[in-house]
Amino acid sequence: MKKKIMVIDDDLDVVEYLTTLFEDNEYDVCSAQDGEAGVALAKSQQPDLITLDLEMPGEWGPRVFRRLSSEDDLKNIPVVVISGLSGNEHAIQKAAASLTKPFDREELLRLVRDILD
Repeated sequence: MKKKIMVIDDDLDVVEYLTTLFEDNEYDVCSAQDGEAGVALAKSQQPDLITLDLEMPGEWGPRVFRRLSSEDDLKNIPVVVISGLSGNEHAIQKAAASLTKPFDREELLRLVRDILD
């Protein structure tokens, strides 16, 4: 069974890029363009991993992470922060990993494989 990755990012170009990258590497993908939709989708889809942008309209990434972490059925899903903010590795201390946009696709795939395997 394929592992499922959820992308939470308000930039549709980033969502499209990550969706294609993950699908081309044999992952199922679902996505949300804001934190509120992301939490709701995570509850219904139960992804194996979430990529999370920090700067989004509505709820900011760290608040989305706290909401995910407070849900019993979501709190153990690893989160990879992907953001254009400098210092993003400090924004969510308990994230499985943090990458700065623009990121290296091979590095991201290696991180995802290491986390999911």
